[in-house]
Amino acid sequence: MMREGKGKLYICPTPIGNLEDITLRVLRVLQEADVIAAEDTRHSIKLLNHYDIQKPLTSYHEHNKGAKGNHLIEKLKAGETIALVSDAGMPGISDPGADLIKLCIEHDMEFEVLPGATAFTTALVASGLPTNHFAFEGFLDREKKNRKKRLEFLQRDDRTMIFYEAPHRLVASLKDIHEMLGNRNAVAARELTKRHEEYIRGTIEALITHFEEKPPKGEFVILVEGMSQEAMKAMEEEKWEQLSIKDHLHMYIDAGMNKKEAVKKVAKERGLGKREVYEESIDL
Repeated sequence: MMREGKGKLYICPTPIGNLEDITLRVLRVLQEADVIAAEDTRHSIKLLNHYDIQKPLTSYHEHNKGAKGNHLIEKLKAGETIALVSDAGMPGISDPGADLIKLCIEHDMEFEVLPGATAFTTALVASGLPTNHFAFEGFLDREKKNRKKRLEFLQRDDRTMIFYEAPHRLVASLKDIHEMLGNRNAVAARELTKRHEEYIRGTIEALITHFEEKPPKGEFVILVEGMSQEAMKAMEEEKWEQLSIKDHLHMYIDAGMNKKEAVKKVAKERGLGKREVYEESIDL
C-alpha cells in the first residue's frame, strides 16, 4: 500500500528476447507509471511501442546512476510512480538498478519487485547441470589478472557456476576458466528465447575449440559444473602430501579446529595411528 505523500518505485523485468515473455502485471504497471526509467531508452521504446504504451522515458544507466538516482528519489518524494526497466531481464541483476534500490532503502522510499524473465535461471534449468546448488557470478572482470583471481577463489566451489559474457570476450574467459578450474563440463547458452537460441554442451576445451572455429555471436550465459567430491578429495591429499605431520596439524588448527579434532583428521588422512600423530602435536 502506497504511503501518503510518497511515490513508489516498481522494478519491472522485461523480456530477454521474445516480446511475449512479459507479465500482464508488468504491462499494467508500465501503463500506470508517471515515468519509466530505462537503461537504454532507444531499446525500451521498441517494447513500449509494441504494447502501445505511451509514457515519458528517462535514462538510468551505469554512467549516470549517481546524479539520476538522486533525481529519481526526488520524484518519488514528490509522489510520482516510477517503473524501472533494464534492456532485458530483471533490473538489479548485473545492472545499476541495484543502486537505485539501495537509495530507496536509505531514503525510506517504497519499492516493489515484480517477477519476470531472467536469463541465468532460464539457462540453468536448460543446462542439464545440477540445479540444487548454484552460484551466480555475473560478468567476470575485464582485466585478466582480476578475472583469474576470482576464478582461483572459485576453484573449490562445488556448486554449478553461472557467468554472463559478451561475445568478444567469450573465448578469453573460457581459456581462463579452463586454466583455473580445469577441463570441467560446461554449457554455453546464447540468444535465449530468440530465433537463434542455442545451447552448446561439452567440456570447456570443447567449447573453446567450437568458438575458435565458429566466432561467437550474441549474448552468452556460461554454466560450469562445480568441483566434484573426487576432485576435492584429490586436492586435499595433494595439499598435505608435501607437509610434515606437524605442518599438517597446523593447517587444520589454523583453520579453526581444536587439537583433538586435528589429530583425528590428520591420522585418518595419512593412515597413521592417533598416538603417532598426537606425539607430534604435544608442543603445538
